[in-house]
Amino acid sequence: PDPRPHRRRDPCKLRLSRELGPRHGVRLQAAIGWPAKPLSSPGTLHMRHLHKESHLVARIGWLRAAVLGANDGIISTASLILGVAAAAATKSNILLAGVAGLVAGAMSMAAGEYVSVSSQSDTEQADLAREERELLEDPKFEREELAQIYVKRGVELDVARQVARQLMAKDALGAHARDELGISEISTARPVQAALTSAATFSIGAAAPLALVLISPPPYLIPIVSVGSLFFLAVLGLLGARTGGAAILKPILRVTFWGALAMALTAGIGAIVGTVV
Repeated sequence: PDPRPHRRRDPCKLRLSRELGPRHGVRLQAAIGWPAKPLSSPGTLHMRHLHKESHLVARIGWLRAAVLGANDGIISTASLILGVAAAAATKSNILLAGVAGLVAGAMSMAAGEYVSVSSQSDTEQADLAREERELLEDPKFEREELAQIYVKRGVELDVARQVARQLMAKDALGAHARDELGISEISTARPVQAALTSAATFSIGAAAPLALVLISPPPYLIPIVSVGSLFFLAVLGLLGARTGGAAILKPILRVTFWGALAMALTAGIGAIVGTVV
């Protein structure tokens, strides 16, 4: 048997080391006369603090197009259905109008997103070409310009010049695109991705009120489509908020309010036109 007496570690010391960390715990233990013995080595502590970061801003490109497409699909198709239904149309005519709205809306969303995002991409490419030309003509001025950007962010001038020199030695255009023009891999325009995402999500959103038309008895078609579409909008707001890591209540209230307003106005206009015609 071990002749040495069994030593219990002081629970106060253990709690102190856990709360303050080994390094600060050792300093405080030494100051108050406790034996300085860290609970873990510096290498273990360093590995414990390493973690993989996954920022949600990387999703902003396709998430914006997806939410916009699905929201537009639900609101526009439901409003079209309610407007036609309020004009005392038959169920087959209502369904036909809804399908036509789905196809036309999906194509319109795809074309609109592609054109608008392509315009953004053209602007980015023009800025990059101009910046590349300036780097070839006056690299010293461009390096100082980059350093001044870092100075404005709080970096000391000597350090800023060193950082600018090292970054430009590796990728001069990339450094200026990111820090001077604000163009990064996350924010780069992707026209095809935006077009396909908008068209697909618009079709999915528009299919929801159309499905309600199929299962609704004619006398209850308007209230079922109205309530069901608002429910789908609330679910969309919830999914968009969860995917983007934002709060839940505000997006849900925002999307349902504007959806209800659009459907109410369209149904009112349909009722007026149906009565006059």
